[in-house]
Amino acid sequence: MIDGVIIKPLRKIADERGSIMHMLKVTDPEFKQFGEMYFSTVYPGVVKGWHLHTEMTLNYAVVKGNIKVVLFDAREDSSTKGELQVIFIGDKNYSLVAIPPGVWNGFKGIGVEEAIVANCATHPHSPDEIKRMDPFSKEIPYNWEIKYE
Repeated sequence: MIDGVIIKPLRKIADERGSIMHMLKVTDPEFKQFGEMYFSTVYPGVVKGWHLHTEMTLNYAVVKGNIKVVLFDAREDSSTKGELQVIFIGDKNYSLVAIPPGVWNGFKGIGVEEAIVANCATHPHSPDEIKRMDPFSKEIPYNWEIKYE
């Protein structure tokens, strides 16, 4: 587990009319502040990453489909510097994943349908506080292929 990363199971309340999917409230201990909320889609097998935010905390939840989130701790002062973490979230595991600044992150659509990822970020998007890297760069020791273990 990477220091500062929070994984929290979320409530999904379903009845014959549909469902309510809780994500984040101002009263939740992991809530820091509100910057912006947006949705991103990813097709099966597609990788979006690597991204690193210098100020922003990301709060991901998948409202449709499934993704694999991969994290790499690049923070010099972190007790988990250099560690990788893989988290599966979505229909099969409806959860909030909070990713602190300084942690490289990316995600891959898994399954057979497009996934919809919600992000309730602590800061509005700014191109000055994001770093990007090719998802297949050797700087992060991760292979995005399916693992047959």
